[in-house]
Amino acid sequence: MIDYAAILTANYPNDIWTLEGDTYEGITWLSESKKPTKAQLDAQWPKVDYDNQCVIVSNTRHKEYIVSSDPIFFQYQREENTKQAWEDAVKAIQNANPYPASPTS
Repeated sequence: MIDYAAILTANYPNDIWTLEGDTYEGITWLSESKKPTKAQLDAQWPKVDYDNQCVIVSNTRHKEYIVSSDPIFFQYQREENTKQAWEDAVKAIQNANPYPASPTS
């Protein structure tokens, strides 16, 4: 399902609009600029969706690094653990939280 609010928020930050429901027909364009067509917005959705998914993965990884790999890194700095253990922890987090395939692939 296309998220028109996400598209407008990401790609039209200086325009003013409202959205009633979740369809193109629910968009009321309040800016002086021309309202984008449904086809224009629909074409922008794959990139906006991809970018949003990447943000989710990045935030998840960040939280996991704090909990799992950062303590090992600090142990490594104090010579209480190995660099390899820290790198393995980072890689495990990355493998568990992969980025989505690019919409252009």
